[in-house]
Amino acid sequence: MTVGTNSSPGAADAAEERPRNAPGPRGFGPAGFGIDPDDLPDGLVVADHTGHVICFNRAAARMTATEPAQALGARIDRALPLEDLEGRRWWALTDPYGGLATRRGQPERNLLLPGGREVLVSARYVRTHPTGPLRSLVVTLRGTEARRRTERSHAELIATVAHELRSPLTSVKGFTATLLAKWERFTDDQKRLMLETVDADANRVTRLIAELLDISRIDSGRLEVRRQPVDIATAVGRHVQALTANGQAPERFLVSVCRPLPDLWADPDKIDQILGNLLENAVRHGEGTVTIDVSPHEKGTAVTVTDEGPGIPEESMGRVFTRFWRGSKRGGTGLGLYIVKGIVEAHGGTISVGRGPGGGAEFRFILPVGAPAYLTQ
Repeated sequence: MTVGTNSSPGAADAAEERPRNAPGPRGFGPAGFGIDPDDLPDGLVVADHTGHVICFNRAAARMTATEPAQALGARIDRALPLEDLEGRRWWALTDPYGGLATRRGQPERNLLLPGGREVLVSARYVRTHPTGPLRSLVVTLRGTEARRRTERSHAELIATVAHELRSPLTSVKGFTATLLAKWERFTDDQKRLMLETVDADANRVTRLIAELLDISRIDSGRLEVRRQPVDIATAVGRHVQALTANGQAPERFLVSVCRPLPDLWADPDKIDQILGNLLENAVRHGEGTVTIDVSPHEKGTAVTVTDEGPGIPEESMGRVFTRFWRGSKRGGTGLGLYIVKGIVEAHGGTISVGRGPGGGAEFRFILPVGAPAYLTQ
């Protein structure tokens, strides 16, 4: 039968009366589910075997703008009038009480409340036995704000990737097409300059793809850490040498290592990724001397990177490790620090940002004493 309908007037009267004597939301509290429905973050609506509401929690009342007293005892299609995005009545489409007895529920989907407000709705059909009649109908409601934020984040990621890929690929295409069409017209030095530019742009694309793969692994919890012995002080020195070889003044860097350092078992490639990102940020966005301090910590090894630039505004401190945060408009995808945080946490460590003694940005990450990969697999 359809929701709230019965085969005879007498049965209908009995069905109307029964829910009014049934327990309300508190009846589904500690004695029943082990938790008060009003404490749930999502909306919960429960109908009995006749299709009348016996539970309508506080979150459901907030989402539907309906008082629980009005909903309790009413037929569920009246207490919770839902339509799909094409304007069709959802209860008439799904027919939980009169449809196939093999169905167990409805997967989550976007539906509309009166007034056009969108909610995520899923339903569970509780039956007396696998193919028996419904004993109760459990409906959950969730707001769409979290999903909208996720969709916006994905859209921003796509837009950022498209923008970051367009420039180097345009350059690669332009130079290679020019060289192929007019190879004989250029001198060896001109050809070398063009090929070096193509190589640099190809490296930029490769780095972006690597960042996207890292984000995917971090978000899905699949970032693998292959622990090996790592000399963190040597790794810092290697990165400083690479920066000076690329034109940075050697006196701009001050490295301080407090020994003895505890044994560090970590993924050397990912440690290089952390150091490279933090030092590149300090050089690109900071000013003055870049100080790298490596010292033992009660939880393991602490590395602090400080510059003497303008620093990070207090209001931005909480967003530094989120996607697309940029300290300035001077390039970058805004994904680097998000990845750094994910790598540090994959090692069981922590990372923080603050203001250094000279007023610049100060990043500090702590890596715990770990174990080799073969002991943690």
